[in-house]
Amino acid sequence: MEFRETPPAPALRFQVLGPVQAWLDGRQLALGSPQQQAVLTMLLLHAGRPVTTQDLVDGLWGDRPPAQAVAALRTYVSRLRTVIEPRREVRRPAEFLVSVADGYALHIPGEALDVTVFEHLAAEAATARGAGDLDNAHRLLVRSLGLFAGRPLTGVPGPYADAQRLRLAERQVSVAEDRCALALDIGLHAEVVGELNSLTAEHPLRERLRELLMLALYRCGRQAEALGVYTDTRKLLIDELGVEPGAGLSTMHARILAADPALTLPAAPVPAAAAAREEGPAAPPPPAQLPADVSDFSGRTEMVSDLSAVLMNATGQAVVVTSLAGIGGVGKTTLAVHVAHRVRTEFPDGQLYVDLRGAGASPADPAVVLGDFLHALGVTENPDSLEQRAALYRSLLASRRMLILLDNAQDAEQIRPLIPGVSSCAVLATSRSRLAGIPGAHLVDVEELTPEEALALFSAIVGEQRVAAEPEAAMAVVTACGFLPLAVRIAAARLASRPRWSVSDLARRLADQRRRLDELQLGNLAVETTIGLGYGQLSPAEARAFRLLSVVDSPDLPLAAVSALLGVDEDEAEDLAEALVEANMLETFAPGRYRYHDLLRLYAQRQNERSGDVAEQRAAVLRLLDLLLATVRNAARAIEPDDQLPEPLNVPGSDGIALITNAFAREWLRTETALLLSSVEAAVQGPGLLLRPAVDLLIILGSLVEDPTHGARVRRMLEAAEHNAGRYGDAAALARVHFAFGTLQSITNDFQGAEQSLRKSLGLQDADDMTVLQSMAANDLGIVLSLANRPAEALPFFEQALAISRVVGAPIGEARLLGNMARAQLGLGLVETAVSSVTEAVATARASKNGPCLADTLYQLGVVLSSADDPATAADHLRESHRLYQSQQNRLREGYTLARLSSALLAAGQQAEAAEAAEESLAIGLEMDSAYCQGLANAALGEALLGLAQPARGLACLREAHAIFTRLGVPEASPVADLISQQHTEPFFPPAP
Repeated sequence: MEFRETPPAPALRFQVLGPVQAWLDGRQLALGSPQQQAVLTMLLLHAGRPVTTQDLVDGLWGDRPPAQAVAALRTYVSRLRTVIEPRREVRRPAEFLVSVADGYALHIPGEALDVTVFEHLAAEAATARGAGDLDNAHRLLVRSLGLFAGRPLTGVPGPYADAQRLRLAERQVSVAEDRCALALDIGLHAEVVGELNSLTAEHPLRERLRELLMLALYRCGRQAEALGVYTDTRKLLIDELGVEPGAGLSTMHARILAADPALTLPAAPVPAAAAAREEGPAAPPPPAQLPADVSDFSGRTEMVSDLSAVLMNATGQAVVVTSLAGIGGVGKTTLAVHVAHRVRTEFPDGQLYVDLRGAGASPADPAVVLGDFLHALGVTENPDSLEQRAALYRSLLASRRMLILLDNAQDAEQIRPLIPGVSSCAVLATSRSRLAGIPGAHLVDVEELTPEEALALFSAIVGEQRVAAEPEAAMAVVTACGFLPLAVRIAAARLASRPRWSVSDLARRLADQRRRLDELQLGNLAVETTIGLGYGQLSPAEARAFRLLSVVDSPDLPLAAVSALLGVDEDEAEDLAEALVEANMLETFAPGRYRYHDLLRLYAQRQNERSGDVAEQRAAVLRLLDLLLATVRNAARAIEPDDQLPEPLNVPGSDGIALITNAFAREWLRTETALLLSSVEAAVQGPGLLLRPAVDLLIILGSLVEDPTHGARVRRMLEAAEHNAGRYGDAAALARVHFAFGTLQSITNDFQGAEQSLRKSLGLQDADDMTVLQSMAANDLGIVLSLANRPAEALPFFEQALAISRVVGAPIGEARLLGNMARAQLGLGLVETAVSSVTEAVATARASKNGPCLADTLYQLGVVLSSADDPATAADHLRESHRLYQSQQNRLREGYTLARLSSALLAAGQQAEAAEAAEESLAIGLEMDSAYCQGLANAALGEALLGLAQPARGLACLREAHAIFTRLGVPEASPVADLISQQHTEPFFPPAP
């Protein structure tokens, strides 16, 4: 019996050894929802026996069936009947899916179901083996295992499917064990090593597989490796289960140590039927050397389909060579083997396989590989030279249609002699580098799995129920694995072998980046070892580049940063980076931009620790800081022309990247924000030579990018910088750290903390020094005091800052200071003075080319005029300010301006427009995580809604505003409380803080 592609009529066939599928007359059927497929699965696996309605309900939903379970079940059965028998006449009894008493049965021929054919082939193999026909038994098991098209019952829900999935997976492994044992009995020890390696990696605690692998290695003359398998297995069993190896494995170990002659290949028994024949020797069977397909292959559906199509259409003028390239552990071999099994029936003359060991220290010699291939093709005496062997190999394949799987190739030169000369054959190769040297090759980059695919693979190994119970932890695990199949498989296997661990336990262990690579190993499988094979192939210059590019933990690096880190010009930097890309140790996703896979970055950082060359690493960071500080200063000059920049503690040793236009500068800042922050992070932990430029960089960056969403991260940097500046006794650096702290605290609405930090900064600066930094610190302190409704304290600091600005010749700073002073003057009741100051500020800003300064002063003019009973004019200025902030993409300032505009519109009696502006302001405040902006917006929105006769919603907004202002400790809480009280018959008593 055989599972045929096109069985005779009725041409209905079903697949459960993979995704549940069905075909009628060669056309695939749509089997409906997963629940409907689950019903079909139960009926198929009962092999024609009746299944009661209750058993179907229990098998589909377990102990939690829906209220209308029976009705839903009948609907599924009705739909399946329509799908299976589309030409059945109305009211004519069903032929296949029939009603039986209180249930249903599905009557189909045995050869129409793949699992039935699988079991029949396995039984035939057992009979053949018992009769001594080992070759035939082996062929039958190869055919039976070839029926698996992936993980059994993929995606089918319900407790019945879960139990059957485990049963079928166990059956697959058991038959694979038998096939490997038979392969050893007939002398295929070299061919079976690769498959046993894969099987032991998938099932690390299965001792019978380890025993067979030891025997295969021993027969290949690899005694040390065979003994190493026992050592690794014993350690794994003790670590994981606390037990010693069983009798079979221990006996095999002892026999290898004793060089037991009985372990050598026995003489193959001659089947009785063959012995009776007097004909000459039969032709050797077609080689079938493909390793076993994995039972839990997940994802890559489109890629599998595309690759299969390319290989099956191997009928052109030249041989089809398809090359899969990707980083170690990305699943190239698994994908190639899976695709090869899918298309192997298209190559009736057989399949050849070899592991070329290209990532290791001793790649396979093509001449030796050709000798093995020729032996598999029936050649008993090989020619001596590589050229002669290649010519004979091409001659033998000229009249055949074969698939050649060349796994783990080093480069194009290694596989070139192994490529057939005719188009009837196809070559599928895998390599860590792109085999671009093969003319006409179909090059495919294999990337990590999608999050959904990684989760599916994790679930297939761990069990869907464990994953469903902790979905967030499961996603955290596969994310920590970088969606790399090897890492996911190892993590899942570790969890599967530890029933007392939760998914969260594993997620917590993987969260520690310093230990993550140590956690991602199991037995003889380890992510670090796999990556190390690629690292070992790099030249010294490439290895240095691979290490140094990881000293800054940035998501990606532009070419200019690569050049700075490596200390070479951009041409040489590009050559090195592209060499790493070719070796799949680095990725490029856009011209001139490079990034690591997460696990490769961790490996590179570990190599930096092991190299111990701290001086070289610090020099790399310093070169990058020089480039970035100079470039950020260039950006500041383009965005805010004529403004004075704070004096750097160390003049940058680089001219930086030229950023000529405002738009170019802003785009560069947006693109490189992550790099800038990562560079500061790497530097603040280091000595003073790194700390000073890092703090300088933060100060200028804070003046250009007001984004509170990075607040927690910047706070951690500043805490480290403060600690190190204090440790080194660097008062100048400490003054800048406190200033940067004050700026951050102002942006994140910690006004009390900002006041303390800014006072510390000024205290560490010489009061007689007329520096831009001192002017900035005094100005910022004045703003904080104004916000706290302490204008009398604020005004002297504004005056101090203004005096410095006039001395150093900073008209832009002077304009901003006049605007800020106006707010303090307004608080002191000096309305006319305030209007005069801010009007002068706007005039100065308009005369300059500094857009941000004009936006700031217009904002201040709008706020002052709103308080000066001129809301209409105030609204006009605020609208202009808002347009400028929009063009500058300053979201936080947009939010503040819209809130102030809403208040001006309220004063002008335009409640609907005020509500609209306040709503937009609130959305920005939430987006930017700015509590003060949210408070201003809620206060304006609440008042607008009261005016629009929506008192309930209006009061809710006012109460939210009051809570925010109270929490921030700002004076705006008081007028909001008054407004709330006016809406009640009783006074409003705010909740205790």
